[in-house]
Parts: sequence; structure tokens; C-alpha cells
Amino acid sequence: MSSVLSIRNLTKIYRRSHLGRVTATMGVKSINLEIARGEIMGLIGPNGAGKTTTLKLILGLLNPTEGEIYLMDKKLPDSSVIQKVGFLPEVPYFPKNFSVEEVLYFYGRLSGIPDSKVRARADEVLALVRMSHRKTRMVRECSKGMLQRLSLAQALIHDPELLIFDEPITGLDPVGLNEMREMIVTLNKSGKTILFSSHIISEVERIAHRVGVMEGGEMVQTLSSDQWKGRPGHLEEIFVQTIHSRGGLAV
Repeated sequence: MSSVLSIRNLTKIYRRSHLGRVTATMGVKSINLEIARGEIMGLIGPNGAGKTTTLKLILGLLNPTEGEIYLMDKKLPDSSVIQKVGFLPEVPYFPKNFSVEEVLYFYGRLSGIPDSKVRARADEVLALVRMSHRKTRMVRECSKGMLQRLSLAQALIHDPELLIFDEPITGLDPVGLNEMREMIVTLNKSGKTILFSSHIISEVERIAHRVGVMEGGEMVQTLSSDQWKGRPGHLEEIFVQTIHSRGGLAV
């Protein structure tokens, strides 16, 4: 099975200068990860473990200090291949004076979709995220769950091959959480490769094919669903044991 994403020895050091003094903080250290086409990969870890930093490095929002990232066999940064990625941030933000459909028209055009096709594509993704009946609603009137679904629609508007989600289910009520879980699984069945981070390990356990455990900026363990399948709660047990064995605290 071919790799969609290959991360090799990825390191990010944050350097800050104040009053002539330079301080260095390790963001992530020597991350190695391969994600196969059609896979759902979850990242779990305590706060500050490096999950979001890793996602931002893949997206080109941060520059690595060391290491290489290959997306569909092309070394990043590469503007042509990054167009094949869709991103759902932890806290979505859209102009409050836009309607739901106007948000998608805007992002669709940014992605290079012709005006003649952008409305039809917006209707397609709105149907997929179950918001067709809300397309004229203003962003300022949307609930947390609606904004999360709109953010997912925005990530899908240009039909990317790889989807990257930062905490996609955090803060959702039980109905919204169930809907998001179902949409992630449906997208994967349609051929999308998915990389996501989450603190809700019980949901990661239900969705992911593999999981990377991060702590202190390092990828300390990679697990396959075979290691927890049919044993509800076992992934959390493995996670807690791993973090405690390194002297950290599970969050």
C-alpha cells in the first residue's frame, strides 16, 4: 500500500529572543511517521505533546528546524501537492456576515474552482455534512456543531485526497459527536486518507486504524487497531501506562 504522507526525522525548535537573550523550546523531536493511502491515523497525547505542531508542520504553517515531509512522494514545501490537502482547525473561524453557502463559494474560488462549478460543488459538500437546509443561515447564527460541520465542508470543497483534522470532536454534544464520527468514517470509505488529533481517546479507539502516541514532543509509540480491537477502553489503558512510564501525566 502506497504512502500518502511520509515524515522523516521531523524536528521543530522554537527560538525566541528577549532583551538580547535567546531561548529555545522543543516543539517536536525526530518524528518519523508513514501514513498509507486510505488509512485513518489518530494522534493522541497530553496537552503540549506536539500534536498540533506536527499538523502545522505538515500543512506548511510552520517551518521545520530539521527533517523532511513527503506528501504523495513530493517533498514539501510544494504548492501543487498541498492543494490535495483539506484542513479542519480546532477552532474554525469564518466571517460572521457571510452565509454558510457564501463561505463555501469563497473557499471554493480560493481553491481554484471555476465560478461555473463552485455552486454545484458547494451543494455537494453541504449535502455530505448534512447542512443543505442551513445553507442560507448566517455564520453568526450557527451553533458550535454547525460551525464544525461548515469547517468540514470547507475542508472538502476542493475534493482533497488527505484530510487533516485538529481536535474535530472536541466540544461537541453527543449528537454532534456521533454525526462527526459517522462523517469521518464515511469519508474514509469514500477513499479519503485521514490524519486527526484528539483528546477523546474513546472516540479515537472507535475510528482510527492506527494511533500515534505523543509525549514531550516525541512520537513514543505507534499502535495498530489490532492491539485494542474488541477491547473497549484498552487504548486508554495503553496510553495512560505509556505516559506514566515516561514520568508524564495523562490528560
